[in-house]
Amino acid sequence: MNMMKVWDAAQGTHNHNDIWHCPTAMAVQCKCSNHHTGVSGGKRRMELEGEMQQGRRVLGLGRQIVRRALDEGYDVRCLVRPRPAPADFLRDWGATVVNFLFHSYKPETIPATLVGIHTVIDCATGRPEEPIKTEGKVALIQCAKAMGIQKYVFYSIHNCDKHPEVPLMEIKFCIEKFLRDSGLNHVIIRLCGFMQGLIGQYAVPILEEKSVWGTDAPTRIAYMDTQDIARLTFIAIRNDKLNGKLLTFAGPRAWTTQEVITLCERLAGQDANVTTVPWTNDVADRLAFSEVLTSDTVFSVPMAETYNLLGVDSKDIVTLEKYLQDYFTNILKKLKDLKAQSKQTDIIF
Repeated sequence: MNMMKVWDAAQGTHNHNDIWHCPTAMAVQCKCSNHHTGVSGGKRRMELEGEMQQGRRVLGLGRQIVRRALDEGYDVRCLVRPRPAPADFLRDWGATVVNFLFHSYKPETIPATLVGIHTVIDCATGRPEEPIKTEGKVALIQCAKAMGIQKYVFYSIHNCDKHPEVPLMEIKFCIEKFLRDSGLNHVIIRLCGFMQGLIGQYAVPILEEKSVWGTDAPTRIAYMDTQDIARLTFIAIRNDKLNGKLLTFAGPRAWTTQEVITLCERLAGQDANVTTVPWTNDVADRLAFSEVLTSDTVFSVPMAETYNLLGVDSKDIVTLEKYLQDYFTNILKKLKDLKAQSKQTDIIF
């Protein structure tokens, strides 16, 4: 039985205080024996590892990877870090969920999670209050190599090699090098930012007339829909010509924070209550990407060559305008319907 392991990492530059941490895992097994996997015959199985974040800050990459895997016929096993709010929705989708604690991990427990795995997709992240550790990630890569894992996909950060002063970016780059030196067949995918993260940061606060954090920093980020990231990831996995390649996924256009806020204001039909972030030393201590944000950095790359390698049409990639327009259209319609229902049930004494 051939299995694929995916380490879920919801990371990107849109949440500037995210750091890598323990993994969550999911595994999927293909129900179609003739579905191409790059190996001959048998069933496929995928295991996804990474932290599934709950609430409004859900970035969606991990769950989109799982959703895509299930839709493509895999059985999915998820290794998740225990949380007060369990990831029951993964079970509801049809995935197997296994609690796995990497804080106090023991290397000898990793092989059991890799039995029958064909490919590892590593997209783990963490929380700003937690220390940055690499032991678990290194142990997983070493174990994957020892157990003959056929492909390892690692999500990294665009320009991580250019910012060693940022701990998360330095670690991502070090893991990239460690993976390349491991001898595993691999694909490294650097990400710029996720559209899903903008909902909780800007869209919801604007609708609720709450403050949003803004900045005059000229940094631009080419946000991408995590559904598109998941779709392109599986295309890359199935293409053996991409073994050993470094790919960067970027959205159609790079946006400043102020441009994103302005777009949300227009689509919401109301002004935002913007509180400008002063990039003081205190804030710099708390935000992992502060050094990058205060510079004139663009988190984007031309995608024409990548689209060509993957056989993807650029017209099929969701733009931020379209993504946010769909969100605001749906949410404003629901609010209108709720208001209408409220009026129908009003009682006048």
